[in-house]
Amino acid sequence: MTEDTVRIDGNALRLPGGVQVRFIRTLRLPETGTHALPPGLGEFPVRRVEDYGDRVPAEWRARGGVMLPVYLREAMWLSFGGTSEPAALQVGVGKVCAVSGEPWSSRLTRDPQNYVVLPRQPWLDGINSGKGTVRQFVAVPLGLGATVEGQVTGEEVWGGVQLQSFPLEAGELAAWREEERRRRETLSRMPPAPAGYGAAMPMMAAPPAPGAAPGAARPGGAPRARSAPAMGLGVGGSMRQEVYRDDRPLKAWAKEPAGRVFVHLVTPPEWRRITGEAPPPSPVDRAAYTRAGLPWFDYYDQDATDLAPTDGLGAVQPVGDWLGDDHEPWQQPSPHQVHPLGDAPGKPVGDGDW
Repeated sequence: MTEDTVRIDGNALRLPGGVQVRFIRTLRLPETGTHALPPGLGEFPVRRVEDYGDRVPAEWRARGGVMLPVYLREAMWLSFGGTSEPAALQVGVGKVCAVSGEPWSSRLTRDPQNYVVLPRQPWLDGINSGKGTVRQFVAVPLGLGATVEGQVTGEEVWGGVQLQSFPLEAGELAAWREEERRRRETLSRMPPAPAGYGAAMPMMAAPPAPGAAPGAARPGGAPRARSAPAMGLGVGGSMRQEVYRDDRPLKAWAKEPAGRVFVHLVTPPEWRRITGEAPPPSPVDRAAYTRAGLPWFDYYDQDATDLAPTDGLGAVQPVGDWLGDDHEPWQQPSPHQVHPLGDAPGKPVGDGDW
């Protein structure tokens, strides 16, 4: 039986309907060219905003949700591994849909599609730029105009990431569960496959960089809440990743969302001040990561259809246009490093007004 509230399980967010979302630290790609999917560098830690109500800005308390620490121009991707049942998940960046480029909505739409279908979509590394590509999620401060929100709407009000999940309609869900029961029953009668045969290669997160500081205990003194630097998501380099078109009719999904959560992005100094914990170390140097021979990934599903690009998201410019070029030398991964892929819960997370 699935929960009816949003909860944190380790560093994963669990939304009603069996949806699981993890935020993965990763390498920032060059803003020119199209690249393979970069490997993970571990999970971002996630904490409930309401646990630090005396230390966070009033608008954060009003919106509720969770927070995570992210460095300026640090890249991330969203992993949906562990999602147990079909779900439609809306992903917003500053309340702009990362799939359609349209304003945030409490309803699912198909023209254009404003959601990803789980678990068919295993992860999302950036905004949908169409033609089999996405533009990488990259953290930037509000106020420069560099965020997706700023470029699409002309203002920067919300920042952060927004998630909203819709389960299948009751009859559709019952039919899917019965089909799954029969499938498992059939598999249980089949002889076991040889070890390693047919196993999917997950996009694993690498261990944290050496020298990562352990989290410190929350101090006894409670600093007063103050205004915190607001962060949002802009875009970086392009990578090969499809955002899949839904092959179910829209009426197959519930009309109302089962759960939603606002994800606040916190600068590392503010994370330390608010939580008393050390933030993750700055991501490892890209050249060193490539020299170590760690894998990159190409994902392709021949049975799925990629969504077409949208005008709004197609016009979004990379953060380098605001923050300057990246002068760190890029080390291209060698062909053997690119791997083909494809063919106990905590307290409820409070929702607020957003």
